[in-house]
Amino acid sequence: MRLIKEIQLLCCFFTCAVISLPSFAQATEQLDEQVELIDDFDLIGTFWELSEEQKRGTFHLRTYEPNFILAAHHTSNINKQPNSPSRGPSEPIDSYKPNEVKLQISLRTKIMEDLLLPNADLWVSYTQTSLWQMWNPSDSAPFRSTDYNPDIFYIVPVTQEWDFLPGDARVRFAKVGFAHESNGNRRPDSRSWNYLHFGGAAQLGDFIWDSTFKQRINEVGDDDDNPDLVRYRGTFENRLAWINDTHTYSLTRVSRDLSVHRGSWQFDFTMPFNSNQPDGLRFYVQIFSGYGETLLDYNHRQNRIGVGVLLLNF
Repeated sequence: MRLIKEIQLLCCFFTCAVISLPSFAQATEQLDEQVELIDDFDLIGTFWELSEEQKRGTFHLRTYEPNFILAAHHTSNINKQPNSPSRGPSEPIDSYKPNEVKLQISLRTKIMEDLLLPNADLWVSYTQTSLWQMWNPSDSAPFRSTDYNPDIFYIVPVTQEWDFLPGDARVRFAKVGFAHESNGNRRPDSRSWNYLHFGGAAQLGDFIWDSTFKQRINEVGDDDDNPDLVRYRGTFENRLAWINDTHTYSLTRVSRDLSVHRGSWQFDFTMPFNSNQPDGLRFYVQIFSGYGETLLDYNHRQNRIGVGVLLLNF
């Protein structure tokens, strides 16, 4: 985005220079002002509309988590027989292949603006993630797993007077919400949970740290598809992202509290196919290691690498 704006400004600069000297001087002043605005571009503030100037109203559809297609997605250990303590093992399916396609679509919209606190907003989101055995035509190329994750959450901007971090680091917002996640399957493959989540984000230059703690709302008796889910998948998610010009890097650790056992690690990298259009189609690499890439695999350990494209960035 920044590169596109700079090119547009340079085109305006040279056009005015050709027309006349007064126009050239005026364009120079405007260029300085706009370049300063670009340098001060607030990615988090714009994404979450944290200030009055950044508000875009309610019920406008936006992207949320990454939207992608990983056409080449390989696992070291395909889960051929999912199981859980309360549902028991599924029928084994030995025909599953280690190469799949992974797809994700994630959208959000603001439903209430300036709610209770200054510039605080109420959002809803929906994320759907699927693993598709597309490279397995002999088995009719089934969708092996699909997770559905609706969420409602409240975002509160943190002003500088309430920011407790030292130096140039800043806490940008706090959040609280309620979510449901399930895979929509029948027993014995049914998996689901409800949870409250609390967290926020901090920024230091081009680095962004996003942290979320998930508190499960326990189900009782036979209603619980996966009673040991948090032991494997974890409840504490921390993501460190670095935006390096048009390239992005992020490392995500999910664990039970701050435990080093189980949980998962995930590395994501994106870069534009066309450096002059960084907000267009992007090359995407995702590496995963651990438990719980999907709900069906919550207690199944594997290493995965996927290559594809990042879509729908708006």
